[in-house]
Amino acid sequence: MNLLNDADIRDLQSFDSPEAAISRMEEIYDEGCELLRAHFDRFAAGERGFEKVDACYPYLRIEVPSVSQQQRGSLSYGAVAEAGVYGTTVTKPSLFRSYYLEQIGLLLKNHDVPIQVGISNRQIPLTFAMESLTSDLKADEVSLLADMFHLPDLARIDDRVANGTYRGQAGEPHPLSLFSAERVDLSLSRLNHYTGTSPEHFQGFVLFTNYQRYVDEFVEYGRQEIETGDTFRAFVEPGNAISCNPRLTDSASSGELATKLPQMPAYHLVKDGHMGVTLINIGVGPSNAKTITDHVAVLRPHCWLMIGHCGGLRRSQRLGDYVLAHAYGRLDNVLNNDLPPEIPIPAIAEIQVALSAAVAKVSGDTAADMKQHLRTGTVVTTDDRDWELRHDALSTYFNQTRAIAVDMESATIAANGYRLRVPYGTLLCVSDKPMHGEIKLPGMANAFYQERVSQHFKIGLETISMLREEVDQRVLHSRKLRSFDEPAFR
Repeated sequence: MNLLNDADIRDLQSFDSPEAAISRMEEIYDEGCELLRAHFDRFAAGERGFEKVDACYPYLRIEVPSVSQQQRGSLSYGAVAEAGVYGTTVTKPSLFRSYYLEQIGLLLKNHDVPIQVGISNRQIPLTFAMESLTSDLKADEVSLLADMFHLPDLARIDDRVANGTYRGQAGEPHPLSLFSAERVDLSLSRLNHYTGTSPEHFQGFVLFTNYQRYVDEFVEYGRQEIETGDTFRAFVEPGNAISCNPRLTDSASSGELATKLPQMPAYHLVKDGHMGVTLINIGVGPSNAKTITDHVAVLRPHCWLMIGHCGGLRRSQRLGDYVLAHAYGRLDNVLNNDLPPEIPIPAIAEIQVALSAAVAKVSGDTAADMKQHLRTGTVVTTDDRDWELRHDALSTYFNQTRAIAVDMESATIAANGYRLRVPYGTLLCVSDKPMHGEIKLPGMANAFYQERVSQHFKIGLETISMLREEVDQRVLHSRKLRSFDEPAFR
């Protein structure tokens, strides 16, 4: 990733309002996409020989002559650390309108200088503007696309800013955001593929699970909310099947359920401002966990939580007990190149408090009773599905880390939240205790899970309800997730 100098930007305009700046970004982006669509139609009709389309991403820029610490306030974002020029390419400004309204508004307020919008020299790849385009191209025609259109350039797509490894060249502006437009577009296209739903439906509070029964609970709850509730305006299922709440919107239901579920199906309870809930069944394993969080992160959610199953490691635990992760043992290995395993992953206090309070509220237990079925400690995440076969080797590690549970996703989700600055938390349910000979049987599981999964799911929803209030008060996003040279955008 390399940032742009002023010579790489055309038609810079200054704005004193976030609305006007976003409108200009939308204009630039929409004009570029329309040009790409028109030229693709010519190509699909058999026309050849025209030059590559000049359709570039918008560019957002701010020049801060000096920084006042008093202006920065208590927020962990919304201001630059030092004087200088900052910039970023932007994609799909309509999708991110509410996010940009806040980020640009804070920059204008904190630094009292105008924001600038121009046209970058970064071409919009045809692949990322093709969402609504269909054409039966032959194999030889597909091979010609690179001659007529700009395609994604992986040399420009990386996570160096997020990883803290980016080193700018002399004269380059500082990064204004964690991700470039190309990086965001890549993830948006992948989200559509993996989850079976469009990025526009994703909400700011995300629940990850590794168990289908939680999906069943969410679907039942979501459909009931649309029929009788007054909280969510729509419920979206894979295939972009949208069920609208007639009490909150005039929009009509649309779409059809996917006949075949995608790899990691997503379901969305939609509120205005993306303040609803998204549930994603990520399946089993750290690779899936890394993949989905890599891509969800570009949407800048307010938090993500893991609610799923784990193996209990302590003899005193019982099936159905809850585990609140306060630390993580990283034997998952999938993030080692981006975030070395020796880097500690801190618990996010606001998330921990909300999860604990939600357990108490939903269960109705006293503090003394809570201690009987909620345990806080280290969760170890492994990439070995048959970790039980390495009992002797792992038991020492479990002892040294004071582990209370083992799974295959939680540490990955937490570590990627830390890396990509998304507040995270984990509340798991003990489904078996292999180290103590308590391996679940199908009949036992069915009876137990029908009761406990429902409660666990309600705890997740209640946690999000509490955290939504913290977002309103702008106290959720912790400073402990920020680096020394953090971009201004959340």
